Amino acid sequence: MEQARHSLAHGFDIEAIRRAAANLDDGPVTIGYAADREAVIAMLNDALATELLCVLRYKRHYYTVSGPNNGQLKAEFLEHAQQEQEHADRIAERIVQLNGSPNFNPATLTARSHAEYDESDDVQAMVRADLIAERVAIESYRQMIQAIGDKDPTTRQMLVEILAVEEEHADDMRDFLVP
Repeated sequence: MEQARHSLAHGFDIEAIRRAAANLDDGPVTIGYAADREAVIAMLNDALATELLCVLRYKRHYYTVSGPNNGQLKAEFLEHAQQEQEHADRIAERIVQLNGSPNFNPATLTARSHAEYDESDDVQAMVRADLIAERVAIESYRQMIQAIGDKDPTTRQMLVEILAVEEEHADDMRDFLVP
């Protein structure tokens, strides 16, 4: 009787939970994972490509912008590049947690990215390109969050956190636009 009570403690079937946890091959992905794992991995790999391309674009802008009045903008480009790299790292780690393989293939990076690379030499063109790319990322993350819904709360939370930073980036770039 004690085991039966324990087994249904607080409305949970503890024995069933323990049996499901015995499959160690799936790591953190349990039987209760409700999302389409392959679709989430594919979505995250596209987000990974986007973040990596953004790192490259911001790094290029950081290294190529010059002039005595561009120190603050140059620092902003570097900070954004570092934050985009952090996003890429978080996304790659989540893909691995979902038993997927992060796609770092440089040959297909631009085709998989939602944002575009920019080779502008004009400072304001760089800022505009970065603002557009941030707006693309914002909308992409909004759609991913909506698609995942409540089926994968861990991925959803990560995407919400990244989205907040992307919104800050867009606000920063808008501040550097010359009207």
